[in-house]
Amino acid sequence: MATPLGGTPSRATDLASVLGVERSHVTRQTQQLMRSGHVTRLPDPDNHRAYRLRLTGAGRDTVERVMWASAACMQWALHEWTATDLASPAELLHRMVDDFLAHGHAESTDGRLSGSR
Repeated sequence: MATPLGGTPSRATDLASVLGVERSHVTRQTQQLMRSGHVTRLPDPDNHRAYRLRLTGAGRDTVERVMWASAACMQWALHEWTATDLASPAELLHRMVDDFLAHGHAESTDGRLSGSR
């Protein structure tokens, strides 16, 4: 799905779904981001009652700075790790993602996630 990070304006409901939060949370955050000049609201061409959100230049700059700072912190924290040290958790994370994708969010008949006790 395209998000404002990808340059394509997105609906608040789509962002809420992707983020796993209620739409009202996205709405509150959007209002703050609009006031600070990081997000703009555009009419939705497919639904005259809805709108789409897009990062402004300032929003894109902020995202880039946050991503750069995150990467720099990660590099600093792991600078003494060897390639072998880094490979083990990476392999386990890939395995975990593969298992999540393979099993989805299937629920058992009693409402618990499959595999839970």
